Amino acid sequence: MIETGTQDEGLAPGRLYYGWVVLGTSFVMVTVATGMLLSFGVFLKPLEEALGWSRTALSGAVLLNWTLYGVSAFVFGWLSDRVGTRLVTLSGGLLYGASLLATSQSERLWHYYLAFGVASGIGNAAFYVPLTSTATRWFQRGRGFAVAVISCGNGAGILVMAPLVRWLISAYGWRTSYALLGLLAWAALLPGSLLLRDSPPQIGLSLRGASAGPGPEPGSEPARVRGPARARDLWRCRSFWVLALMHFFCCSSHSGPLIHLAAYGTDLGLSKSAAAAALGLSGATSVGGRIGTGLLADRIGSLRTLIGTLVAQTGAILAYSVMRGSLVAFDLVSAGFGIAYGGVMPLYALLARETFGQRTMGAAYGGVFFISTLGMGLGSYLGGLLFDIRGSYALLYPASALMGVAALGLALMHRRSQSKP
Repeated sequence: MIETGTQDEGLAPGRLYYGWVVLGTSFVMVTVATGMLLSFGVFLKPLEEALGWSRTALSGAVLLNWTLYGVSAFVFGWLSDRVGTRLVTLSGGLLYGASLLATSQSERLWHYYLAFGVASGIGNAAFYVPLTSTATRWFQRGRGFAVAVISCGNGAGILVMAPLVRWLISAYGWRTSYALLGLLAWAALLPGSLLLRDSPPQIGLSLRGASAGPGPEPGSEPARVRGPARARDLWRCRSFWVLALMHFFCCSSHSGPLIHLAAYGTDLGLSKSAAAAALGLSGATSVGGRIGTGLLADRIGSLRTLIGTLVAQTGAILAYSVMRGSLVAFDLVSAGFGIAYGGVMPLYALLARETFGQRTMGAAYGGVFFISTLGMGLGSYLGGLLFDIRGSYALLYPASALMGVAALGLALMHRRSQSKP
């Protein structure tokens, strides 16, 4: 039975803590919303072949999408702190579904940029940051685990959506596929939004209920939380910029290999279905990476966990550069890459929470995430640009690895920056 009564009733034995409902719903919503975006690589070659647009031009739409996603994520994070997450996700869900329906009708490149690059980017931003911020209110014990579960929606989205999109395109073509994805977005995101609640007190539960979940008992706010009390002061905070640029270079590093993974596989001679399956495999293993690093962060600290995972991510990216068309090798590297890029993602939300506290969590993480999405867009665009210049992805992986090294250097700086807001 779900807790919806008074504070005493909410903590009664045998009742399901409503935070688990919020967490499960958030996972499903992120799976659907982000999975559709990260499956763009499966659309890449069909769009190139059907409409004659270059990979640079198509990757430019992804750059625009991620840029507006980032700007909107900051705004939606701020709004979720003030008007509530449910209203934010309802609005975003309506726009996101409509944007995918509009994308299916694209005839010219500017149509695609407007529908997929602009409207889809804005609509999709209403989910990951606000839902992550909400999860930190519902779980104090095992906060890393809760954030990791929501982050797993990104990996599960790739696992589910990449093969689904490949099948839809093969059966119905890219236009019908985009239209069906728009209807699926509405079917999943709008009802899910109605189940969300912002915090235990909103439904009459004690904050003591937020100690539900695995991990150590919750304590007071970490002593190192010394960030600004007001959201508008974040942009003058040194700790904010160190964390934001770390996330930027990390996302720049893995986004190119991720977005172009399916196209790269087919360029190496793999079948379209095998390349899409490798993308799905990376999403599957990223789920384990996210859960693993979330649990590990609860025990040894977010920053230590992040440093180790950044090293693993850079190594996996370099491994892609020596691929020669072996399906087994490609799948093995994709599996390791998934663990690494998935593992880093929950840790930035945890570092934002540790650095700035709960009061400005939505705005702080929204701002960090905004900067990181510029990196996602840059890496995606760089993949298409380098392919069109060189005729292959040979330059993408060394460039991506260098950006991974930059992220690692900033991670090593972050501990000192935490004490210098």
